[in-house]
Amino acid sequence: MTSSSEGLTADFALARFSVGEGKPQLGLVAAGRIRPISSEELGADSLNDFLAEAPASWDRLAQLAAARDGADWLALDDVTLEAPVEPRQVLQTGANYRTHVIDLVAAGRAKNDPRPIEELRDWAAEMMDARARDGEPYFFIGLPTAVAGVDATLELPGYSDQHDWELELAVVIGKRAHRVSRADALEHVAGYTIVNDISTRDLIFRKDMKEIGTDWYRGKNAPGFLPTGPFLVPAQFVTDPHSLTLKLTLNGDTMQDAVTDDLLFDIPALISAASENMPLLPGDLLLTGSPAGNGIVHGRLLRDGDVMVSVIEGLGTQTTKVRAEAVSS
Repeated sequence: MTSSSEGLTADFALARFSVGEGKPQLGLVAAGRIRPISSEELGADSLNDFLAEAPASWDRLAQLAAARDGADWLALDDVTLEAPVEPRQVLQTGANYRTHVIDLVAAGRAKNDPRPIEELRDWAAEMMDARARDGEPYFFIGLPTAVAGVDATLELPGYSDQHDWELELAVVIGKRAHRVSRADALEHVAGYTIVNDISTRDLIFRKDMKEIGTDWYRGKNAPGFLPTGPFLVPAQFVTDPHSLTLKLTLNGDTMQDAVTDDLLFDIPALISAASENMPLLPGDLLLTGSPAGNGIVHGRLLRDGDVMVSVIEGLGTQTTKVRAEAVSS
């Protein structure tokens, strides 16, 4: 099994973990091991209070990370990794990778559309380029209750057989952001983490109320539909969040393989636009969108027994095991 710390290049990171039946606690990760952090060591009463002071608060942990001796350090394989954040708000970005949208337009081609597929793709590309030039990001709200740790098994609800994956780079907000400019936006980023935004495709568009459009509540917010982590990596260790590689494999086969330079709206644009009408709070998650390679395009959706491995450059490795819900007869 792939180690969660594989691909983690930061000097240190944060995680939340439990041992046995114990309660989740905050931990410091360094050199493939983890140790608990007390509120005194953290210098704050909670993780979100700590993140409100970022990036300055990260300096308090550097010395702890450097002192790697002592019995407090545990092997990552000996603990259960919970979600590394406790967001009060989850804000999701739709249709924010150029190639991804073009692929979805081609995959959703109407049966009576006379255009050749390449002409349809060219039309979608022109539409995306115009949107990037003159449009605005598209946001919707997720539920914090959908956030789950990477060691939790993803249970697929039995009310559908069209559950899909969406690997995403997630921004973790530091100090409160309200109506911030693009120039100041990155000052409000505490760090980054990996998210797999699971979607139930046949519930996203309401068949009984087509005029209303998308139903993100039913399509994305089942329990555990937001595997998050394993780590919260300080922003200081992510030199350029717009040049990171993202890769998701399903049972060893590569499904998503992209670079964040394909974003239509970059992270400063997202933070600035999202904070225009609502404050982003310390610890909140801002998902940046999913690149090309979702199951709906491959013609292969999630099934019982599947294993997804998601990697974002420098942030570690997220492994998600899938189980179908037991449906009584």
